[in-house]
Amino acid sequence: MDRRGTTDEDDATTFQVHCRTVPFFSQAESFARLWPLIEDRVNEVFDNGKFSHGRQVAELESALAAYTGARHVIGVNSGTDALVLLLRACGIRPGDGVLVPAYSFAATATSVALAGGRPQFVDIDPVTYAMDPAALAAAVSPTSRFVMPAHLFHQMADMAGLAGVAARHGLVLLEDSAEAIGMRQRGVHAGLHGAGGVLSFFPSKTLGALGDAGAVLTDDPGTAELVSGLRHHGRLGRTVDDFPTISTRSALPGVNSKMDDIQAAVLLAKLTRLDAGIARRGELAAAYGERLREIPGVLRLPEVIDRGPDSSAVFYVYLIEVERRDELVDHLARQGIGTEVYYPTPLHLQPCFAEIGYSRGDFPIAEAASERAVALPFHPDLSERQLDRVCEAISAFYRGRPE
Repeated sequence: MDRRGTTDEDDATTFQVHCRTVPFFSQAESFARLWPLIEDRVNEVFDNGKFSHGRQVAELESALAAYTGARHVIGVNSGTDALVLLLRACGIRPGDGVLVPAYSFAATATSVALAGGRPQFVDIDPVTYAMDPAALAAAVSPTSRFVMPAHLFHQMADMAGLAGVAARHGLVLLEDSAEAIGMRQRGVHAGLHGAGGVLSFFPSKTLGALGDAGAVLTDDPGTAELVSGLRHHGRLGRTVDDFPTISTRSALPGVNSKMDDIQAAVLLAKLTRLDAGIARRGELAAAYGERLREIPGVLRLPEVIDRGPDSSAVFYVYLIEVERRDELVDHLARQGIGTEVYYPTPLHLQPCFAEIGYSRGDFPIAEAASERAVALPFHPDLSERQLDRVCEAISAFYRGRPE
């Protein structure tokens, strides 16, 4: 038995199980490699005794500003809160229309409702899965005040096209860039093409914490100050050595959305390997593409659209469109292969938005994606052997040899 409390026989069994099953997401190996650095940083948190809104959070904010090029980064406790606080800081008023894609995670639209606005849905581009500029132009109404595209899966929306529509109609441009760390368009990082954007550090994200965490990105100092106050019970003012320089008086009706320092400590450690992880994701995406391209039943593989110089795609998940999607998902599950369906119900058909009045058929491209899209196992710890097993199982399903 070694210092981990396991035997060689235990390790052999673990290896056999690892080969038989392919989880949708795992970061066990990455954590093992990074654990000494994570442990040192977590110990600093305990030694300092400041577990929220402290030195590790401030250091992470500075590191993310350097990585993204943002003038201001404000750490909060989730990507959803980041969206709500950004909308509030940008002056959303009760009933303001916010144009969002019909195909995205629920928080893209629920954040609008939580901030007091009204979601207005827009269909997507079939290749990028992001808001389509032509559809946006057609969807603008007299009550529209904001537009908030979401960058999904592996590349950004057409920000030049969307910004042009926003400018013509006087809309405030925000970005749900929760999935988009590392993505750039013409040298500008996701989240910085308008008034602001966000990052999510949910564990499965490209840069993931041990739990929920998020951040707001902005180049505007006024927006940054308001988000900073709103995340801390509406207290406005700077901090010095972790302690507020102001009293407990709240200038705004804020919330408690401060980032935990332990999450910041983990993220700082993982940030040192972010670019290497992004490169590995690119290699895995290329390998999937080579193996899946000729399989019958696979209708669409991810495409990277050329957005000009200094633009970059980052594969957060590997999403394909297939025939008989739900049958394939069940088949892969029986083979011990994990998948995720992004997104089984488009936003305009979610029960929480029924009162707005949209119907099936209003956004056909989003609805088609919801019926055909599935994400395959994808993370930097995925082995070539595991990837081959996924592709072989998909091929067997569509070639009539499911077992």
